[in-house]
Parts: sequence; structure tokens; C-alpha cells
Amino acid sequence: MYARIVTAQISPDKVAEGLQLWQDSVIPAVKEQKGFKSGRLFVDRKTGKIVTVGLWETEADMQVTAGAFVQEQLAKFASLFTAPPVVEHYELAVEA
Repeated sequence: MYARIVTAQISPDKVAEGLQLWQDSVIPAVKEQKGFKSGRLFVDRKTGKIVTVGLWETEADMQVTAGAFVQEQLAKFASLFTAPPVVEHYELAVEA
């Protein structure tokens, strides 16, 4: 399995808005993508730091969405970000 991890910073007073947007817009869109397995969003409500982890069946499936699709999803949050998000890709090597 493969993971896309996005780390972002938003204003703490915008966390609820960001979570709602992720749930209502991003999750439905990503669930339609070939090879998508699951997604998680972690948040520090005090600082506004958000970390998302999306798991993909194959590296190829993940890479298909690595360009325009990711940028389209991130653009939905443009007014909430206080710094540019960081997007990273990993192979899931061990799972418990």
C-alpha cells in the first residue's frame, strides 16, 4: 500500500470550517478515485495544524491523483491556509 501525507496549517479559528470542507467535499471526491483505500485527518485544534493520510492500493493509483487532482482538492482550502501545504508520498512498509 502507498500513502499520501499532506501537512497543512490553518488558523485555529478556521479548524471547524476546514474539517467540514474535508468531510463534505474532499472525501466524496477521493472515494471515487481508483485504488483509494482509506483516509484519515488529524488535527491539533490549538495550533490549527492538520495532517491527512490517504492510503492507496498501488503506487500507480496514488500517482494518477498526485498532480491535478491533489491541486484541485488543496485549492478548496486556499482561503484557510496560513502557509503552503506540504505533500509527501510513502510506501507503507509495516502495518500493525
